[in-house]
Amino acid sequence: MGICLGLDLLFTWSREDGFHKGLNVIEGGVVRLPDKVKVPHIGWNQINKKTDCPIFKGIPDGISFYFVHSYYVEPEDQNVIATTTDYGIEFTSSIWKDNVYAVQFHPEKSSKWGLQVLKNFAEVVKKSKFTVKSQESRVRSQ
Repeated sequence: MGICLGLDLLFTWSREDGFHKGLNVIEGGVVRLPDKVKVPHIGWNQINKKTDCPIFKGIPDGISFYFVHSYYVEPEDQNVIATTTDYGIEFTSSIWKDNVYAVQFHPEKSSKWGLQVLKNFAEVVKKSKFTVKSQESRVRSQ
């Protein structure tokens, strides 16, 4: 799960402070918020659900989360967009693709709903079939 910068790093490229390559987990880029809005975007703002993303289970549409950012992501595949937020423009405020989740806002600063996002993510991980072998067991199996 990526939070704020963690979301940005998942993308192919970023225009923040020049042009930089990202991890390319999600195809697309990171661009600056438009000049017509106050930058950085700091404070509470609503999310608009676009999918039934598991990390938003039990969270009503239109709930506000705490944002602190000057850049936002533009995914090439619109199907990865879990939520959007309006701030002069409609921007992607969270993504979900397979087992990758990321949010632009700060759940750790977003009161009970932010805590619910983190709890939901923990439940997703707990229910997943993904297991991590310890370094020791990997060495033994070779």
